[in-house]
Order: sequence, then C-alpha cells, then structure tokens
Amino acid sequence: MPNKPKVLVSDKLSQVALDIFKDRGIDVDFNPELGKDPKRLKAVIHNYDGLAIRSATKVTQDLLSEATQLKVIGRAGIGVDNVDQKAATQRGIIVMNTPFGNSETTAEHAIALLFSIARQIPEANASMKSGRWEKSKFVGSELIGKTLGVIGCGNIGTGVCKRALGLMMKVIGYDPFLTEERAQKLGIKKVEFDEVLRHSDFISLHLPLNDKTRNMIDAEALAKTKKGVGIINCARGGIIDEKALYDALTSGQVAYAGLDVFEQEPPTDNPLLKLPNLVATPHLGASTAEAQVKVAQQVAEQMSDYLLSGAITNALNMPSISAEEAGRIKPWIALANHLGSFVGQITNEPIIAVNLLYNGQATTQNTNALTAVAIAGILKVANPEVNMVSAESVARERGIVVSSTNQTRTGIFESFMKLNIQTPRRTRSIVGTVFSDGKPRIIQIKGINLEAEFSRYMLYTTNKDAPGVVGVLGTILSNYDINIASFNLGRTSYGDNAIALLSVDTQIGEVTMKELEESGVFNQLKALEFETSQ
Repeated sequence: MPNKPKVLVSDKLSQVALDIFKDRGIDVDFNPELGKDPKRLKAVIHNYDGLAIRSATKVTQDLLSEATQLKVIGRAGIGVDNVDQKAATQRGIIVMNTPFGNSETTAEHAIALLFSIARQIPEANASMKSGRWEKSKFVGSELIGKTLGVIGCGNIGTGVCKRALGLMMKVIGYDPFLTEERAQKLGIKKVEFDEVLRHSDFISLHLPLNDKTRNMIDAEALAKTKKGVGIINCARGGIIDEKALYDALTSGQVAYAGLDVFEQEPPTDNPLLKLPNLVATPHLGASTAEAQVKVAQQVAEQMSDYLLSGAITNALNMPSISAEEAGRIKPWIALANHLGSFVGQITNEPIIAVNLLYNGQATTQNTNALTAVAIAGILKVANPEVNMVSAESVARERGIVVSSTNQTRTGIFESFMKLNIQTPRRTRSIVGTVFSDGKPRIIQIKGINLEAEFSRYMLYTTNKDAPGVVGVLGTILSNYDINIASFNLGRTSYGDNAIALLSVDTQIGEVTMKELEESGVFNQLKALEFETSQ
C-alpha cells in the first residue's frame, strides 16, 4: 500500500479542515506555532506533501529549498503575498488559494469602513463612552449620490460594487481585466485608473500585492484625487504608500481613511494610528466565524482532491482540473507525457519552440494542462525535477516559445494531439491519440504513419526502406537475449524513408546499441524508456 499523503497545518485553522483531511485518509499535523518560527518550520518541512497556511506562515525560497517532498501549498484565504510563487513554481509545487470563501465577508467589512469614515462612527462612539455629548462635532457625509471608485473588480471588488449600488451610490471601477460587458452587467462605469482618482468621493482598494501594485497609491496618485476624498483599504498593506497617506491625511487632501491592512503587521509605532481621521481595524476583513469555516473547508477539500486524485482547483500557477475531469483526462495526460518524453529523448539539439496541436475531441480536454504536461515530458529528460507545474516556467527561462492550436478536421483519427518542436536545424513532429480502451498510442512520427502502444522499454530506428533491416534488428537483439514484445513499422514509400518502433521486455544496453550502430543500416537509433503503469 502506498504511504498516505501527509499535510502540515502551520497556522490557526478551523477544526473543520483537520476533520476533512482525516476523513479523506490524509495524515495531518496541526502545529499553528510553526508558522511563526521559520527555523523550526524549515527543519520539518521535508516530511510533508502538503502545507496549509493562512497569513502568518511565510513561504520563502529558503523554506522551499528544504521542501523536497512538498507538492501543494494551500492558502486559506485570497492573498498569497506571503508565498514566493516563483520559487514554488520552479520547484513544481502547486499554490492554491480560496478566492470565494471570504469575499463576501471582506466586501461587508469595506462597506462597514465606508460608513465609519462617512459618519465618523468610531470617534462618536469614543466620545459618548467618555461621557460627552458632542452632537455638533460629528457632522458626517451622506453616501447617497456620491461616487465610489473601486480599484480592483474581482470577487471582493464586485461585492463592494453591488453593495454600494444598493446604497444608491454611483460606482466607477478600474481593473485591467474588467470588460465593458462585465461593467454594464454590474451596473457600474468602467474607467481608467486616473479617472477613479479624479472623480471619486470615496475610493476602495481590492487588489493583490505584487510588484505592479506596491505603492500604487503614492503621493503622485493622492495629489490627483478630489480634495477631501475618503480612502478604504481592505486588500493588502503596501498598496498605499503609508508616508504619502499620512501627509495627505494631515493636509486634508484625504479627509478620512479606513484601513484594515498595513505594510507591517502588527503596525508598531505607525504614525498613521495617531491621526484622528484614520479608522483602523486589525486585518479583520475575513474575520467572521462563517468565513473562517468556509476558507478552512475549501482549502482542505482542494488540497485533498489534488493529493488523492490529481484534481486542481483555484491554483495560481497551474490550470485547474476538476475531480471529474481528472479521471477523464488521465489517459490524455499519459499521452502528452509520453509524446513529450519521446521528443525529449530523441532530440540532441536546443529546442527553440514547441507547439501542441489538438484536433477533434482532444480540444474538449483541458488543453492548458496537457500542454504543461507535454512540455514537462520534454524537459525532464534532461532535468528530472521538472513537472507539469514548473515546466512552462523552465521553458521560458530557456527561451523556448510555447504555443498551442485547436482545430477540427475529419480523417482516420478524429481526435489526436500533435507535438511539433523546432530546433535551429530542423522541425520534428509526433502524433498520438487515445483509443476507446483508454490506452495512448503513437499514430505518426515525422509524417510517417504507424500505430504503436507505449511500453517501458522501446527502440526507435530510422533507415532507408530496404530488405533485411528487420532481420538485422531481430538478430542483434536476439544475440543479447532481448525479447521483442511488439514491432511497428512505417515508411513514406517503397525504397524511401522508413521508421521502426519496437517494444522490448528489457532495457537495451550500450553494447547492444553499439552493435546496431555498427551494422551500418540505420540512420538513427535511440533506446527509449517511458514511465508506464504496467
């Protein structure tokens, strides 16, 4: 029996996650203190297939250098700025988040901060509790008819838009991926970033933190806003330049700000916290009982599905594969892997471009995943550490251009994958399909038709079509007690180019290959080895 997958939960996570892991047959260690102790975490991470985290655990390149067994990182929540995604991808580790579990909760919190800064609720509450009745001091601002600018219109930003429209506000939105059609459906106006700054009475931020968004709201951006604007950030600290915001709050350029997140958390000695026109909460956007259960349940289910069946959901560095799809696509993944491995084993030149062509029913599969698998098959011949997660990243680093094409064409085989590679000297192609028995087969090599199943050990040859070649192969292999399981031939025409693909029961050694080469009848010879379930 194979060993059970093992998952470490290194942050505080609802008991529901632990129960799901256990019920699914996964060993789980719950140690929420490890996430706060990088040295201890680094010392044990090599024992685990999965790592479930929230925001406290920092998954750095240094930590991942010891994660020799790790296959998946699951973030219970939407933000993954505490995970080095590039390093994880390079090591072939899937990074998942749960983008829907706390989106409604965070949208509600943004609206709560919007009311708080518009009506000065926290200050009025503090005044009342200190025994004062300062009714004239706290004159607020109505929200009805005001313009809310939403920067980032994903799940949370969309939730904020819907709620603001319910408050009869005008809503404008900026997001590089927001289409006019989507904006119209939401009932908001799609605008550019600078227009949000110039026309909004209130601005709410809902963006991930990355190189493009860090300090996006800086002194220059704040100078473009309406004087007296209100700003809300329930996304990530670091999107706002805190020094610039302090200056804007002090000068009155920004009347009020509501912050749930800070560049450093907890924010020690942060001058913003001393300002009377700042409302602050300690990263509570996702902190409702309901949201904690939702994200814990989702991350445990997603990680379990991947570790047990290969299903991929909400991955940030890999195409998604549903549980249902994982079973259906399995033979196509085997085919993609074998085609890639075949090309990787017979190619001795640098590859500069790869194209995957999908035809017929093959186009209904998850072709993004199949392309990643095929690229991995090519690259791991030279680098066994490459897998479907890291493959396209490694290909880019090597300057390999990867593309895919879908087509529908009738013929003998209505469903197939064609792998084309380009080197500085030539192009090569291999075509395969999956038959009704679920077994992947090669159906064409370099334009020559043949039909062959994959096996662990195979021999590939090319030669000029002539009598006696089959005899040479059979004789030499027989002399070294190598049994031929299947023999598949193809040629362009009589006396022209011919190929053979043999399945053999044992590995073909160097001595045997040397004698085949010295026979003088072959243009190319390659002993192949494939990962098979047989």
